[in-house]
Amino acid sequence: MATQQPWQPIQMQPRQGVEWMNNPESVAGGGPPGMDYLSALDQIIVKQRIELLEIITGFETRNKYDVMNSVGQQCYFAQEESDFCGRQCCGPNREYVMHVTDNNGQEVMRVRHDFVCCVGCCWCATDSSCGYEVQIEAPVGNIIGYAKQQTSKWKPHIRVFDANRQPMYVIRGPCCWGCQNICCTDDIDFPITDLTEQNVLGRMFKRWAGCGREMFTDADTFGVTFPLDMAVSSKALLFGAIFLVDFVYFEKENNNN
Repeated sequence: MATQQPWQPIQMQPRQGVEWMNNPESVAGGGPPGMDYLSALDQIIVKQRIELLEIITGFETRNKYDVMNSVGQQCYFAQEESDFCGRQCCGPNREYVMHVTDNNGQEVMRVRHDFVCCVGCCWCATDSSCGYEVQIEAPVGNIIGYAKQQTSKWKPHIRVFDANRQPMYVIRGPCCWGCQNICCTDDIDFPITDLTEQNVLGRMFKRWAGCGREMFTDADTFGVTFPLDMAVSSKALLFGAIFLVDFVYFEKENNNN
């Protein structure tokens, strides 16, 4: 039996004119190794890179993201590992692993999604089936939690769970998120609340990219805000949940625009 080759990171450099964020000191009280940047942040911006090959040919390429702080300094990269056929035939339902690396190229987090044939429908998503789910590891091999789509009528409904699948946070989106993405020029907000849904702890958002970019590419910009003193592992879970929101609600199948 052939030995599976280890994943090899694609060399990614910061965009021209973008600074690297200085690595803060180790997280007081512990936290996932390599996630030290998050200890100093109350907001991260996740910007998908535009792929010319994808725009010209319509072939879905591996997603790549720059992860920055609120002043535009680079703190992480994210790179998708997936099968070519899966990207072309299965669209956002495809199986993938999102590798998150720091500015030194060290992998510090993974977000996994297993292929499920029937997934993503808000009406039939449940904890046991049909709901889109990602597993979040930090460091690699250590599961810190999950983000999973939940049943709803129209509004996006996501729950974030710890490693023991105990619910921690609720993320809900607007009813007409699809129309907003096409017609509106404002951010599309996904408030983050506690389990009672009475206390807003932060927000996840999809940023308007302009008419041309919205029409011709699915390379989007997302962000998440959270309390500065929130546990680093919780910030990492909300960071990982961004990829669920991207793939379920904003990834265009086969990029056939």
